[in-house]
Amino acid sequence: MKTTYPTKYATLLFAFLLFFTTNSQELAKVSPEEVGISSKRLEVLSQTFQDYIDENELSGATILVARKGKVAYFEAFGKNDLENDIPMTKNSMFRIASQTKAIVSVGVMMLQEQGKLLITDPVGKYIPAFMETKVAVSKDDGSYDIVPANRPITIRDLLTHTSGVSYGEGIAADIWEKAKIQGWYFADREEPILATVTRMAELPFESQPGERFVYGYNTDILGALIEVISGEPLDVFLKQHILDPLEMTDTHFYLPKEKKERLAVVYSSSENGLERAPNPGGMVGQGAYVDGPRKSFSGGAGLLSTSMDYAKFLQMMLNKGTLNGKRIISPKTVELMTINHLGDASFPWAGGTGFGLGFSVVEDLGDRGTLGSVGEYGWGGAYHSSYWVDPKEELVVVYFTQLIPAGDIDDHGKLRALIYQALVD
Repeated sequence: MKTTYPTKYATLLFAFLLFFTTNSQELAKVSPEEVGISSKRLEVLSQTFQDYIDENELSGATILVARKGKVAYFEAFGKNDLENDIPMTKNSMFRIASQTKAIVSVGVMMLQEQGKLLITDPVGKYIPAFMETKVAVSKDDGSYDIVPANRPITIRDLLTHTSGVSYGEGIAADIWEKAKIQGWYFADREEPILATVTRMAELPFESQPGERFVYGYNTDILGALIEVISGEPLDVFLKQHILDPLEMTDTHFYLPKEKKERLAVVYSSSENGLERAPNPGGMVGQGAYVDGPRKSFSGGAGLLSTSMDYAKFLQMMLNKGTLNGKRIISPKTVELMTINHLGDASFPWAGGTGFGLGFSVVEDLGDRGTLGSVGEYGWGGAYHSSYWVDPKEELVVVYFTQLIPAGDIDDHGKLRALIYQALVD
């Protein structure tokens, strides 16, 4: 039978639409009801966060909720810049700080999948300065001794924050201060990250390897490790292997100048309400993410991103390593990353919670005492951002704001409660 031109046209149009829908990297937007979420109940979430804006507790924020691979809720509140009356938009960009850690941790696991390392390897195999490290041990008189580490730190120790390295403000803070290595902020540094972490290896850590969870420079060391093993700067490696495949086009260590107007302003809580953080101001400030030296790529806290970009990364994790036909890591790697690895090194900040390879992991919902699911994983950032993935509910949540210090605001708890109360199927 001869095909008519209208039929041919319809066939070509269908093929085009099929190609577009299967290759587009944007998460599709649907009505909440299509994925078992109540629009009516979500109104409470919207009103609550508008109240934070109206009461001058938040300058602005974005909230993205995806379920079953579709975006059911995506709203922007308040202002990008209060003083200049610039509205917050869904396209606003944020300093995501420690949310960088998850992306870099995936990068490390990709190198294992490529046969270039094992996470059981000692870090010193690749960065020799880490083969023999030291530990500071407190004494009763307030002083401390420095002793050799009882074994080499492994890559897995870094992924689980059990290497003993802190942010330089613990037992031997005076030595770390003298070395000018304290705090998570690196954007103003003139030296590459490998040089910084190599100097770090000479300083005393907080505990013996594997002994306890110590939050600190672990993922910055992993970023330097990626550079050594791949032979590429960290920004190039992440762009080629994670960001470009996922079309995370707005995720950068340093902001392209043409995007600077989209970067949300950082504010600080004070007795007088919100105050604009200093510029650049270091850790508690606007930072050198636009006009800095652009030499130090902090794997622990350096990236900037948007809600949609970060949601793509998390949806890839929820999809067991793939998004829109592009596989980043294997399902078994995702499984390994999202179970508790701490053993006797308990998680210090919440009950019922462990830590995997780059993510906190919920093990006992009753012990934690907040809404969610066993198997949920996530983390947050110093500028008061947060995210989580709930595989049981097929749920991804990204919450971005720019507030440091945050004071006693209860937005994180309300966010969780009001998202879960809206799930009706």
